[in-house]
Amino acid sequence: MLHYEPKDLSIPEVHKLLLGGVAPRPIALVSTISKDGINNLSPFSFFNAFGANPPVVAFSPSRRGKDATLKDTYNNLVSTKECVIQAVTHSMVEQVSLASAEYAPDVDEFIKSGLTPVDSDIVKPKRVKESPFQMECKLLEMKSFGEGGASANLAVCEVVKFHVAEDLFTNGIIDPLKIDLVARMSGDFYTRASLGVFVVEKPIGKKCVGYDQIPKYIRESEIYSANDLGKFGNSESIPDKEEVNRFVQNIIKEIPKGFAYSYNAFLEYQELNDYQKMLQAALSIDINKKKNLELTAKCALKNNDLDFAWKVALFAGNY
Repeated sequence: MLHYEPKDLSIPEVHKLLLGGVAPRPIALVSTISKDGINNLSPFSFFNAFGANPPVVAFSPSRRGKDATLKDTYNNLVSTKECVIQAVTHSMVEQVSLASAEYAPDVDEFIKSGLTPVDSDIVKPKRVKESPFQMECKLLEMKSFGEGGASANLAVCEVVKFHVAEDLFTNGIIDPLKIDLVARMSGDFYTRASLGVFVVEKPIGKKCVGYDQIPKYIRESEIYSANDLGKFGNSESIPDKEEVNRFVQNIIKEIPKGFAYSYNAFLEYQELNDYQKMLQAALSIDINKKKNLELTAKCALKNNDLDFAWKVALFAGNY
């Protein structure tokens, strides 16, 4: 590990560490309006949601690093106490990047970026038509944390109206594959959230067995990753020996009489992600039996079949 104290680094060095290590960061595309009626549009990646009752979001229109001056978004928001915060999708990311360029206060970034302004229902700043998720907001508090270059200003806002595209929903939730959000990384790097979506079952409301109750031979296996063990620990119970034996005997009965699996067959099923056939093969061959069983359990975990994985992993303890 490398070890740093901020006081020993330059401001750009601290900034680069934050951008690289605190990521990916959601992007707030914030529209404001000046007291003279000039539209402003700018993205901010120091942004998140912090409550639902009332709905509260916050972002940081920090001071400019080069001269510590305040940004137009800050000045407009302090003056009018209103903004609209839009989600940024992959289809609009280049235009959003263009809106981040340094323009004079009297320049309308809607025009510069080519994004389309539409009227809001409650607040005066315009909404961005291209974004499928928009929040009309009122400023609750602007908290400043310094007057030097790159000092944070925290704009805490209450959402007073949501605008959400109807086709984003699947089973009552906003589908990450449909909204196709992007997020900021370090430097010029972004990430497209829809390309990296996976499922982690929440333990809320469950009495999980926990890591410490997983049998030692499973915890110490070289096959299972830390994430695999986390999945095992997220179970509410562990199958008993009788359940495991009954399960294995049923699998053995499914193997055609006189049929012999080869080790190459096991490897082929592994390549196909077919953990049920992997188990049949693993039970039929003697080579690397414990390892093959553990690889089968690992494959079942990958496919979120936790009960199957537990029974195979526990049976592997016999070898």
